[in-house]
Amino acid sequence: MEYLKILAFTHKQIDLKSLGKLVICDETLDDRMKNIQKELDVKEIFYIGTCNRVEFVFTTGKELDREFILRFLTVLNMGLPEEYMDKFIENVSVYEQVEAFNHLLRTSCSLESLVVGEKEILAQVRRAYEACRHSGFTADYMRMIMNRVVKTAKEVYTHTNISKNPVSVVSLAYRKLRDLTITANSRLLIIGAGETNKNLAQYLKKHKYSNFSIFNRTVENAESLAKDLNGIAYPLSELENFNKGFDVIITCTGATEPIITEELYRKLLNGDTGKKVIVDLAIPNDVAPSVIKNFPVHYIEVESLKEIARKNIQERYDELINAEQIIDQNIKEFDLDLRQRKIEIAMSEVPQKIKAIKSKALDIVFAEEINTLDENSRLVLERVMDYMEKKYISVPMVMAKEILVNNS
Repeated sequence: MEYLKILAFTHKQIDLKSLGKLVICDETLDDRMKNIQKELDVKEIFYIGTCNRVEFVFTTGKELDREFILRFLTVLNMGLPEEYMDKFIENVSVYEQVEAFNHLLRTSCSLESLVVGEKEILAQVRRAYEACRHSGFTADYMRMIMNRVVKTAKEVYTHTNISKNPVSVVSLAYRKLRDLTITANSRLLIIGAGETNKNLAQYLKKHKYSNFSIFNRTVENAESLAKDLNGIAYPLSELENFNKGFDVIITCTGATEPIITEELYRKLLNGDTGKKVIVDLAIPNDVAPSVIKNFPVHYIEVESLKEIARKNIQERYDELINAEQIIDQNIKEFDLDLRQRKIEIAMSEVPQKIKAIKSKALDIVFAEEINTLDENSRLVLERVMDYMEKKYISVPMVMAKEILVNNS
């Protein structure tokens, strides 16, 4: 791993708005990577760009000092003003050799994410690698690196609890709903068309819920969400006139006072006495306390979900030590893989050389003697030579690997 290097610009040192200036669009990625390889003597490279990190994983014999990093950003040609250039140089995280491999494994296993244990980062790293592999910016070494990255991440996610418990309020709210066995044809009344309700609605849509009525102050936003959910949009002012009934209310607005008062809730029930579900993700709550007190409801509210999220986050952090042990073991195993691969590459010419020796023996050195043999004898000789050829190729390879394993 002598030549493995990483330049990492992440949320830990750089604000997300500034980080966005380093994000490379797909259309210019190939040209920028070609320039880096050409100008900086970089052999293999791939680029990772997510919402909270920009990283370059590459191989080079050059030292990653300030001068190299300045040249790297200059050749990258992102049009950065001088103050941003200085900011990125001062706040870049530099990883080399085993430390670089460890960082890549930790990143792919989500140990370095804003939310520890989120699996999406592995998919993002794989897509980033595949894009650069497809364009010819990576070769055999990065192939081995990524194979080990994927193996390690799968082991971490399988053998630890680092991703088992959800930590986002939206995913927790959906799980609470799911536990209440809400049927797919339930009537869902969504109040507010902001990001939180959009995200929760995507969970519901994914799991085949389809009966949506969306209310929002800005009706255009309600219509946009309704189109995505194949639901019906209404202005918020029409909520008090809604008489089509409901089974679930999902509400999250920016109101400073409760939107769902006791009077409004009674109108929405329209004589229905059944127990309903209310998911209130607003702060302060959109539902008046008297509604919870005086009507039969399953009430899911944001503060209780946040407490569960805090508990789950702590449990994930408690799993870090187990994940790190898996990573350490894979680093040790990969070191052996690398040495074996070096032997394979070093001995890759052996088969051709042995074939050439055999051909010379049959066609030149012993040609006269062989010509005196009958057909059956020649066939036996050729079979013996083929057998010896295979053994001369395989035996040294096996012995070299055994020596490597025994000495590791």
